[in-house]
Amino acid sequence: MLLKKTKMDVVIEETKQILREYHLCDYCLGRMFASRLGLVSHKNLGKKIRKIIKQNNPKSCYLCKNLMPELDVFLNKMLDISKEYEFSTFLIGAILKPSILDRDDIVRSKFKLRGIAGIKSDITREIGKQFGKKTRTKVDYQNPDIVFTIDFKKEECDVKPKALILQGRYTKEIRGIPQKQVSCNRCDGKGCFVCDFHGITEFNSVEGKVAKFLFKTFGAQQAKITWIGSEDESSLVLGNGRPFFVKLINPHKRKITLPKNIVLDGVSILHLKTVSKLPSDQIKFKTDVLLDIATEKDLVPEALNVLEGLKDKPISISEITSWKNQKRIYDIKIKKINPKSFTILVELDGGIPLKRFVTGNNVEPNISMLLENSCKCTTFDFHKIVLCN
Repeated sequence: MLLKKTKMDVVIEETKQILREYHLCDYCLGRMFASRLGLVSHKNLGKKIRKIIKQNNPKSCYLCKNLMPELDVFLNKMLDISKEYEFSTFLIGAILKPSILDRDDIVRSKFKLRGIAGIKSDITREIGKQFGKKTRTKVDYQNPDIVFTIDFKKEECDVKPKALILQGRYTKEIRGIPQKQVSCNRCDGKGCFVCDFHGITEFNSVEGKVAKFLFKTFGAQQAKITWIGSEDESSLVLGNGRPFFVKLINPHKRKITLPKNIVLDGVSILHLKTVSKLPSDQIKFKTDVLLDIATEKDLVPEALNVLEGLKDKPISISEITSWKNQKRIYDIKIKKINPKSFTILVELDGGIPLKRFVTGNNVEPNISMLLENSCKCTTFDFHKIVLCN
């Protein structure tokens, strides 16, 4: 009576055929049959098979050229380069010599070994397992905090942390601070040795002050800010502040406890926190803004009353090819200062060009048109900004 062969019996037979032609290390040998036997450790399986067939481990592996048994060299490179970064998840990519991949394909094809991991996957899996144990972190294939690229051809290891996304608001209590920072004139904001790869060399704007704080706090290389609206250099931003998002490039730190109010020179950052992603759509918002307006001619009695009719009226803004009625004024309060100046506190949709709304440059209706008096906005300050769902 013939005994039915077990899976291991078949594996032993196939192993003997392979090893007659090719010398394989324990890692590469075990990989050929681990999935078939439902085992995880390729190395241990390779040792077990070799013990059964009573064959010593070869001095050189045909497939990996002893790369697998010497992964500790690259593991130490990863441990060294990752010391300056905070992370809880990681992913590893590998660049191998084409000859290694070719040899792996030859053996798997010749002996019809299907459904097994390729040698590149095995290398990243094995070194990832060891790295995870050493650092108490885990592999994340979808959204890792940090990505390692090991170039086995050049024997180099590169690391790239995932960008960190933050959301917050800022207030500006001093006039004369522009919103945006001028880029480094050497690299035009791309990053170079002159600007220490920040893309900016000065920090005298809202962007510069915020970026400087983030560089110091998170060890980031660059800060890409998405603004929700804008203001003039002479404008104040008061109340609950202007919302903004920022993408931090190459952050070294990720887990920072931030105060609710971060006071800088003339600028304060409020409620700064990490978020999962940048907004994909344009964000709509409303704002309460106080405009100081000067007129060319004296204001006749009751002249300003006509401006109350702006409430709930659509504001048409001239685009390149058409007029668009997309903006609206929700409330308006008017105060006469003297015969040639007044203020208005207006609640309106974000995106209305305020100075053009006063002068009448491609905005209808506008204040100059309604008053039949040439007007100019001298300053405008933001008192409240609300995001619309």
